[in-house]
Amino acid sequence: MNRFRRWRGRRPFAGGLLLVLGGAEILVTMKAPLPVILHIGMQGLAGYLLPVLMMICGLLILFSPGQRLFYSLTGILLSLGSWLTSNLGGFLVGLLLGAVGSCLTFGWLPDQPPRTSRRRRRARVRAAAQGAGEPVRASGEPV
Repeated sequence: MNRFRRWRGRRPFAGGLLLVLGGAEILVTMKAPLPVILHIGMQGLAGYLLPVLMMICGLLILFSPGQRLFYSLTGILLSLGSWLTSNLGGFLVGLLLGAVGSCLTFGWLPDQPPRTSRRRRRARVRAAAQGAGEPVRASGEPV
């Protein structure tokens, strides 16, 4: 489990996963019964091609994070293109999953230190303030 956490921490895991899920959701809605389908799209081929490419971009983001900017830009274009080609982007769910995943990937920075929770930061401030003999507020900040 620790090994997976380290692997996941070195790449934009949430963004890639959301992009893969968005593509999968659009593919599932393409197999919906005919009365449910709102818009079949450009003769069906592009309707199947775009979600498959979305899933491939998501997997490439997970396994090749060095090229994440190109894959995230391609993913957002594919997600937006699915609006026209496949059931309004999988009834908007797949389109939104793909767009959010691409945006998360684009904004991910690999060289940031791991974030600490507020509780740990407050505890650290309290310990430092009490060690120095300063009074501490209820929020954990020195007075």
